[in-house]
Amino acid sequence: MADRNVCIVGAGMDRWGVREASIIDMAQEAAKDCFDDVPALKKDDIDGLIFASSYCGRSAFQVNAAPVVAERIGIKPTSICTRVDTLCAGGSSGIIMATGLIKAGMADVVMVSGGEKLYTPQRWETYYSEMASIDHDWDGAQGMGLPPPFFSMTAQDHMKRYGTTKEQLSAVSVKNRRNGANNPKAQFQKAVTIEEVINARAVVPPLGLFDCTPITDGCAAVILVSEDKAKELTDRPLVYIRGTAQASLHSMSMNWLGEDLSDWVHLRTAAKKAFERARVSPEDVDVAQTHDCFTISEIIEMEDLGFCRKGEGGAFVESGQNDFGGKVPVNTDGGLLSCGHPFGATGIRQAMEIFFQLQGRAINQAKDAKIGLTHNLSGLNVEHTILIYGREP
Repeated sequence: MADRNVCIVGAGMDRWGVREASIIDMAQEAAKDCFDDVPALKKDDIDGLIFASSYCGRSAFQVNAAPVVAERIGIKPTSICTRVDTLCAGGSSGIIMATGLIKAGMADVVMVSGGEKLYTPQRWETYYSEMASIDHDWDGAQGMGLPPPFFSMTAQDHMKRYGTTKEQLSAVSVKNRRNGANNPKAQFQKAVTIEEVINARAVVPPLGLFDCTPITDGCAAVILVSEDKAKELTDRPLVYIRGTAQASLHSMSMNWLGEDLSDWVHLRTAAKKAFERARVSPEDVDVAQTHDCFTISEIIEMEDLGFCRKGEGGAFVESGQNDFGGKVPVNTDGGLLSCGHPFGATGIRQAMEIFFQLQGRAINQAKDAKIGLTHNLSGLNVEHTILIYGREP
C-alpha cells in the first residue's frame, strides 16, 4: 500500500476580503464549497484534517483550531487532525504533509484547509502581530517584521544590479489585477492601468499601493486522496501531485545567503529539488501560481524558478512572457495582489487554481495545461515552498 500516487479531487474557498465573519465561519464556507465540488465524496470518507493558520490564536482567538474546524464542518478525522504554521506557506505545507501520509498508507482521504481572520477593530494590531512572524528577539526588535520596507530594499537591489524599472514592476500588478477582475472570490475585482499603478500613493518607494498585497480575511480547502480513490470519486481528469520541496536556509536577516536581497538562493534550492522529484523542467510548466506578495517578488520568482535568466525578470514580465500567450501564464486567478493573502489559505488557493487549470475549468484558462506549479515564500523571505502538479503521475 505504500508509495501510492496522490491526487486532488475537490477544492473550494470562501469570498476573500474584509469579512464580518469568524475564522470558523469562513472555514465552514470554504469546506462547503469544496464538498460541493466533489458530490460523490461523503464526509464519513474523510479520515484526516490538516488546518493551516498562523494567526488563529492571536487575531481570531482560537487555538487548537483543527478539532474545532473538523467538528464544525462535520468530519471525524481518525488518521490526522492538526494545525500547521509556516505562515504564507502553511497551506502548501499542509498539502505536502497530507501527500506524504497518503503515499505512506497512513491516511486515505485528507482535507487540507487553512485561513486567517486578519482584520481587527484596531488596524494597527495586524501590523504589530506581524512582528511575531520572524525571530522576535532579533529582527523583530528592529522592526523588520513589516514586509514593505524589506521588499522595498529588495526591489532597490534588483533595480541597481539589473536595471529593473518601475514600469516593469507595474506590469505585474496590471496583469494580476486584470486576471482577478472576473474572479468572484477575489478581494479586488477591478483592473488597473499602468499609469494608475505608477502614480499610486507610495507605500515604501519604489513600492506603491498597487505593488503590495492587502490584508485579507479568508479560507480555502482541498481534498487529497489516493489515485484509486480518486477514480471512484470523479470522472474528471485526475490531477496528481508530482513533486514537492521546501527550503529554509536561514531565519535572521543577518544570515541572508545571497549576494544581495534579490538573490534568492533558497528559492533556487527548492526549485531544483521540486523539478527533479517531479521529473520535469521549467520549460515543461504550462501554468504557474507564484507568491506575488509584492510586484518585485514575481519578477525575481520568474528568474529563480528558471523561467528566464537571472536579471532578465523585468524584461520578461514587461514583454508579457508571464501572461497568456507568453512563455508561462502566471497568477491566472489574480494572485495575491488581486485575491488577497490570508496567509494559511494562499497555498491552498493556488492549488485550487492549478487543479481547475489542469482540468480545463479555470475562469481564465491556460490552453492545454498539463503541468502546473505553485510557489510560496514565507515570513521575511526565509522559506520557499514549491509543489508541481500534473495530469499524469
